[in-house]
Amino acid sequence: MTHFIRYRFGSLISYGILEGDTIRELRGDLFEHVQTGATLPLASVNLLAPCAPGKIFAVGLNYRSHLGGRPAPEQPEIFYKPISSLQDPEGPIVLPRDSTNVHSEGELVVVAGKRARHVSPEEARAAIFGVTCGNDVSEREWQHGKHKDLQWWRAKGADTFAPLGPAIVTGIDYGNLLLQTRIYVHGKKGETVQKQYTSDLMFDCASIVSYISQWVTIEPGDVIYTGTPGSTKKMNPGDTVEVEIEDIGVLRNPVIAE
Repeated sequence: MTHFIRYRFGSLISYGILEGDTIRELRGDLFEHVQTGATLPLASVNLLAPCAPGKIFAVGLNYRSHLGGRPAPEQPEIFYKPISSLQDPEGPIVLPRDSTNVHSEGELVVVAGKRARHVSPEEARAAIFGVTCGNDVSEREWQHGKHKDLQWWRAKGADTFAPLGPAIVTGIDYGNLLLQTRIYVHGKKGETVQKQYTSDLMFDCASIVSYISQWVTIEPGDVIYTGTPGSTKKMNPGDTVEVEIEDIGVLRNPVIAE
């Protein structure tokens, strides 16, 4: 099991391997790199989103526990989030000034390591580099309300609506990991609002990668938010949201008003 991170130290942005509270510096990127031998304490850097994707895909209605009486989809339901929606670990989720009902959605996120075009599920497994934590932040009124938009371009794509991290983990079985989402209200004890194993996914990671690749080429570094379990809850300014996935880590973001 290896934890890859991306971080800023001074004016430099680098990739590294996280071991406890120590970073082993890498020269290169996620896919082609060597260890320099240098180390840094984790506390001395600012963690960034652990990769710089060219595309962000996401899957809707992919947990049985999230259907809420709706029929199960016959194939993965895919949508895009813009690159500008990415947010770093500890970076604020900014609630747009005219938003009224913004929810967090804790998710397992796939990071592609190889180009995938027309691949089978078996070939798709080999194209997955690793997994990380994500939060598919969603404004429900813009998504489903009386004056909803035709597309989810702002409901799920507003700036900071795609927190990602803290680390990309390789070498684990991501088919049965415990995912939990917690909301802390003004620093008080956190409420666990989502708790489910990734085994509840209706379409697993390889199936999603294979499906997308039939029409859209997946490139190394692209990410896929795989869906959220159970029920979600509204966030408010002053809250802090944590998405924790077993063996990966905790993605933590404060919530502020624009």
